[in-house]
Amino acid sequence: MGNVGHLREDRPFAIRLRAGSGPSGRAKLDSPHGTLCCLRSAEAAALVEFAVSLPLLIVLVVGIYDFGAAFNMKQELNNALREGARFGAAQPTNDLYNSSTPPSVDAIRSVVDSYMVTAKINDCGLATAAGSGSALTWTYSANGCPLPLVLTICRGGPRCVQQENLSGVPNLVNLLTTQVSISYPYQWHFNNVLQVLIPGATLGLTNIQTQATAVNMD
Repeated sequence: MGNVGHLREDRPFAIRLRAGSGPSGRAKLDSPHGTLCCLRSAEAAALVEFAVSLPLLIVLVVGIYDFGAAFNMKQELNNALREGARFGAAQPTNDLYNSSTPPSVDAIRSVVDSYMVTAKINDCGLATAAGSGSALTWTYSANGCPLPLVLTICRGGPRCVQQENLSGVPNLVNLLTTQVSISYPYQWHFNNVLQVLIPGATLGLTNIQTQATAVNMD
């Protein structure tokens, strides 16, 4: 053995000689058992790291999915209200002063509800909800969900007057509009996973609110 520190190739495994590690400068051998223990320790550390990061990863994935679903729900609701507002804007206004809910307003409710059912959105019983209103604004409250679904339809009252600057007219012009708005209860699925990180934490129901407006043609 001329130079200490070289690898000997005549063994089933490589033996590394470390100079000066033993008494009187003798070489010390690293055993394969020690190498195996090191590998096992590395694998155990990786498992621990994975176990710690897995709950965070699950919360992140479910959170992205849940917030995406809420955003898509708002878009679908807004589409339903736009359909209702466009339909209502083309309806006559001669029945708006009836003592009961006008047929034209009930028709707007039916258009919104039909769109929601077609889009597979729970209408919470909106189809059979009774309307009540004053000052050309009617409200339908459906109680078929954990929180009420509230649909509001305005057909020319003070709250749904839109001011426009028309060409050739010096002053702003007040335009009567049909405005349809909704407050829809949304249940977060994220709540079930949140408790993995924070035991006892809850994320309750959220009201998704949106509205659509169209200028009356009558």
